[in-house]
Amino acid sequence: MHADFWHRRWANNEIGFHLADVNPLLLEYWPLLKLAAGSRVLVPLCGKTLDIHWLLAAGFQVIGAELNESAVQQLFTELNLAANVDEIGALRRYHAGKLQVFVGDFFALDAATLGPVDAIYDRAALVALPAEMRSDYAAHLAAISQCAPQLLISFDYAQEQLAGPPFSVPASAVHALYNAHYHSQLLACVPVEGGLKGQCAADEQVWLLSKR
Repeated sequence: MHADFWHRRWANNEIGFHLADVNPLLLEYWPLLKLAAGSRVLVPLCGKTLDIHWLLAAGFQVIGAELNESAVQQLFTELNLAANVDEIGALRRYHAGKLQVFVGDFFALDAATLGPVDAIYDRAALVALPAEMRSDYAAHLAAISQCAPQLLISFDYAQEQLAGPPFSVPASAVHALYNAHYHSQLLACVPVEGGLKGQCAADEQVWLLSKR
């Protein structure tokens, strides 16, 4: 997916990927990471997800990364936060309180700029990327986070039945992408009620990735 694709989606409010509530899989499985209050959580390709509202309310510091600036502006508005904005290299950083979000190309975010990461929550990043981008994404994410543990949510469905995003990233792909750096544990496989986009049968898979 090129940047223009996502900018058009946000401009046209075509954001079916944005859930109207906190993801129930986050609520159920996040405690397995056993993070202390105040831990720093990275949410790649975060959009304006309500999951960030929940993470902040639960006492975590949240670092987001997002391509589209309007999504980030909406996130801060919906959180009733007045953002401070500064430029860091090729990125723009919005920050207030325990939240900061880097706007721009995710691959321009480096470890020094990001700072320490205690955990990663990936609900909508990996599955938003076509197959040819996933290896670079997974390697970059591991590198800038020092292989911080991840709660990863992916989809498994017959890709030929539906054009992504979200794309199908089955267990075999998760293992291939992450096993060089992580132990991958499948926590749950949950059928998508009514099918993905109402068009094809799909499962949501919940993974716990821990550093080797």
